[in-house]
Amino acid sequence: MSYPPAPWKLQGYAIQTLHLVDIERSRHLIPAEFKIIPVWPGKTLGSVYLSCYGSGSILEYSELIVAPAVVNYRGKIGAWVSHIYVDNADSVAGGQEIWGLPKELAEFTWEQEKRVTVRRGNQLLCSLNYNQQNFAWRQRFSASSFSAKSADLLMFPFECESLLGLIGSQLEVFAESPFSEIGLGQPTLTVRYEQMGLKVDAPQVVGHTGVVSYQ
Repeated sequence: MSYPPAPWKLQGYAIQTLHLVDIERSRHLIPAEFKIIPVWPGKTLGSVYLSCYGSGSILEYSELIVAPAVVNYRGKIGAWVSHIYVDNADSVAGGQEIWGLPKELAEFTWEQEKRVTVRRGNQLLCSLNYNQQNFAWRQRFSASSFSAKSADLLMFPFECESLLGLIGSQLEVFAESPFSEIGLGQPTLTVRYEQMGLKVDAPQVVGHTGVVSYQ
């Protein structure tokens, strides 16, 4: 496989759903060294991120990221990525070897900017119906995510500039999906990113852990 070095600069659009997730249902997906941050009694904030990176990107591909919790590690706060799927083999290799992310290949069907369905072979993972964006404002922000590679705990920052707008959506996670056990339910909030520029930096080792299980 051939993939570019970090940082990766990507351009396109995305939809992100935010969910209140039972902490007890996400705990086993996250290394014990992390503290799950509650946003409500017994609940943390989870998200599903669906994106399409096109012309102008270092690689062109679609992506599904599932983050079942916001976590704290030694005062550092970010999202833990438990499941991630793309439709580009070079992105799979780069994600696994640079960032230690559990990337897998999947197929994405985008239907006239109204619906996206993700499947892995004959296995349906999820589908999202979403509305058009009526009002948006340009924002720039940065955040961080965590991952693990071998025994190393990694943290990597990313920067995003985009037209952001709140939209309505309906998420369906199919029973055969590996992340159905998280119990995401319907989104509390849905954000649409248009004219998005995303920069994902190389990770830094922030600690060490034992065996990591994503399934």
